[in-house]
Amino acid sequence: MRTSLPKTYILCLDDSGARHPTRKVGRQAEHGYDWFALGGILFDEDKEKIIRQNYRVFCEKWSLEVPLHSSEIRARASNFAFIRTLETREQSRFYEELYCLMRDIPVHGMACVIDRPGYNARYLKKYDEDKRWLLCKSAFNICVERAAKIASTNDAKLRVYIERADKKTDRLIKEYFIEMREQGMPFAKETSKKYAPSSTVDLAHSLYEFRTKAKSSPLMQLADLYLWPLCMGGYNSECRPYKRLSEDEKLVDNMISEAEKNSLGIKYYCFDK
Repeated sequence: MRTSLPKTYILCLDDSGARHPTRKVGRQAEHGYDWFALGGILFDEDKEKIIRQNYRVFCEKWSLEVPLHSSEIRARASNFAFIRTLETREQSRFYEELYCLMRDIPVHGMACVIDRPGYNARYLKKYDEDKRWLLCKSAFNICVERAAKIASTNDAKLRVYIERADKKTDRLIKEYFIEMREQGMPFAKETSKKYAPSSTVDLAHSLYEFRTKAKSSPLMQLADLYLWPLCMGGYNSECRPYKRLSEDEKLVDNMISEAEKNSLGIKYYCFDK
């Protein structure tokens, strides 16, 4: 007798920023913020077909045969330099229809964003360099564990898809996933108990699959589009793309109660006020 597959939620992750805590400061972004983040979109697997359909309709309408790359779109550069040639009204229409794509697909934005200066202020002197984690380890564990808890509350397991990087990084991230499933969360129990972390048993049950995906994947592109506003929201809740997503209830924070945000919501880590 054929065994039926379990119901799953899918977490699609992209990254933003350098993973090393003490990276060399290169060209600074115009906004002046310095973060590392992993995040993107969380959705019920049953909604994947309509997500891909909406993506396809948008791309066909604008005759796009290249990946929707957030930084290129914002800068109107590279594959999206054509936006500069459009009349102002048409430019506005493009950006509005892109936002409507993000708004109308049945997903919620999910992320862990780490403020690098805040992280170093907290941990630089506390741990020797060889004992300091890459920022992606903290971000991955936090984001995936919270998504797994949300999936579990909906009687589902979690699939994790992350944008493919180099082979070394891909192996490292996969190791994080395996360690979570086999050993549980890596954080100190005393300091993390306020976040109600999942037990090893819970994670072994809820973490179902890990895959890397190419940038050509529509799901990865949509994760990329979501991540930048989620990062900006940690610094400025009035940032228009973030504010619109929040008002349109497109964040995981909109799925949960106020009391649950500390353990299930978007995590802004080391954003010390």
